[in-house]
Amino acid sequence: MLTSYSRAALVARLRAAGCVFAEDEADILLSSARTGAELDAMVSSRVRGDPIEHVVGWVEFAGMRIGVEPGVFVPRRRTELLARTASELGAAMPAPVTAVELCCGAGAVAVVIAARLPGVDVYAADIDPVAVACARRNLPAGHVYQGDLYAPLPGSLHGRVDLLVANAPYVPTAELPFMPREAQLHEPAVALDGGADGLDIFRRLVTEAPAWLSPRGSVLVETSVRQAPTACAALREAGLSADVVRSDDLDATVVAGTRRPA
Repeated sequence: MLTSYSRAALVARLRAAGCVFAEDEADILLSSARTGAELDAMVSSRVRGDPIEHVVGWVEFAGMRIGVEPGVFVPRRRTELLARTASELGAAMPAPVTAVELCCGAGAVAVVIAARLPGVDVYAADIDPVAVACARRNLPAGHVYQGDLYAPLPGSLHGRVDLLVANAPYVPTAELPFMPREAQLHEPAVALDGGADGLDIFRRLVTEAPAWLSPRGSVLVETSVRQAPTACAALREAGLSADVVRSDDLDATVVAGTRRPA
């Protein structure tokens, strides 16, 4: 054991601090710490309310470990639907495939696409420099840029993007105070706040998407089931078809837009 107290005592300490999944978190902490001192520091950090993912420096996502750090949005399990849908779509395309993740955060979706589509050319961008630094570590073979949506991408990608994916902020501003406490305190508002109806960033993203998509390209964006009809209307207004992909198991919704036949 790395610590003087037993797993049962660690579980009890975490549960007393309000950790709902105390058993799972105890196992994560025990498997992540390299020394007793490091474990004690991690436990203290978790007990005072730091997210478990920030404490250990990683989150499990689609069967992979994605590096995260304090101040970076933690990928949610629901976003695995976005990664899976994009990967399946890309797998059906003749190689080579070019993929771009906007609002990438730690780059989790891009990491999954890179792992599942051998030879894919992966790009990612985010406005937050802390997230960009994290994504660059997670995507050492990718191209990660800092800036607002498409602005930092190389112009050579115009008309060449086969998979354009984003988990853009989609929480309505008025609902931010009802987000989990950990998200409010430890994740940047820029990664959460989607404006009045939660779709401000989405509208900007899809309006410019046709100029970047290849003839076979698709744009896929995570949203909520409540927002999906409005999101689909925005896709159609941008000249794209619109489809909704839903997973009840993940409580996840993705809207997908493709070019309409000429």
